[in-house]
Amino acid sequence: MFKTILVPVDLGEVEAARPAIDKAVELAGHSGGSLRLIYVRAIVPVTYMEFMPPAFDAEQQGEAETKLAEVAAGVGMPSERVSAVVRLGSVYAEVLDEAEKTGADLIVVGSHRPTMATYLLGSNAATIVRHARCSVLVVRA
Repeated sequence: MFKTILVPVDLGEVEAARPAIDKAVELAGHSGGSLRLIYVRAIVPVTYMEFMPPAFDAEQQGEAETKLAEVAAGVGMPSERVSAVVRLGSVYAEVLDEAEKTGADLIVVGSHRPTMATYLLGSNAATIVRHARCSVLVVRA
């Protein structure tokens, strides 16, 4: 049913993403599909870059790739069916671009319980739902 399932993961709150990851693994297991985890690093404003060490960006990228690889290794699927990518930019734009790039037919996104500020969904989840060209499953944490 689903060949490629994309799951955004916030490395600062991996446990909050666990329900979405678990659901994606379940769906991929039923269909023999693959799982693609994505973490999106925030862009550091240019005004702060002069205060950062020269290797800051490369170090942040490397640390994020290592952490995401650990998450990917622990999903309970064969390693050849799990991949991970770390991108830089805004969460929803990078997730949507990755979905297009990989031909994902499902995005499984976790969302916190809504507050009055977000009403129904978190802002990233809501934007992904509105603009994705594939199906999106929102899993409440």
